[in-house]
This record gives sequence, structure tokens and C-alpha cells, in this order.
Amino acid sequence: MANIKLLFFAGLREQLGTAHEDFDLPAGVSTVGALRALLIARGGAWRSALAENRAVRVAVNQDMAKAATPVKAGDEVAFFPPVTGG
Repeated sequence: MANIKLLFFAGLREQLGTAHEDFDLPAGVSTVGALRALLIARGGAWRSALAENRAVRVAVNQDMAKAATPVKAGDEVAFFPPVTGG
């Protein structure tokens, strides 16, 4: 397994009750989309906070990412709600 660092910001941090987690990425989970699906499968707050119909932004190593963006050992993956402001 490959270790990555998960970060959760703003409302997601409150919903999930954690700001970060060291995570062992299972074999076969190699994209942001697959990682999100794996986290959703935890159920409970994870299912509602990261649900596919929820607007959630993701960054890998501080670069904005899409579902197909690769994830590998040593990466930092941040999840956060869309930011609005003015």
C-alpha cells in the first residue's frame, strides 16, 4: 500500500470531524475519483460529505484536480467545498 496525506477544509472538516489523515492507498485506487468513491464507501458522514452530487473541490499536491487525476504514494490530497467570495 502507498501512504498519502488527506486534508479536509472548511465545512468538510467540521462534517468529518478531522482536518487530516494519513491514509494507506489500496492497490487499484489510483485516481482522485477512485479515492473519493473509497472514502464515500466508509458510510455515515463520509457518504454525505463527499457524495457525488455534492460540489467538492480536490487538489493533489496543491494543484486543482479532476476525477481522473492520478494519486500515488507520497501525495497530499485536499478536499474542500467550493469557495465563493467577492
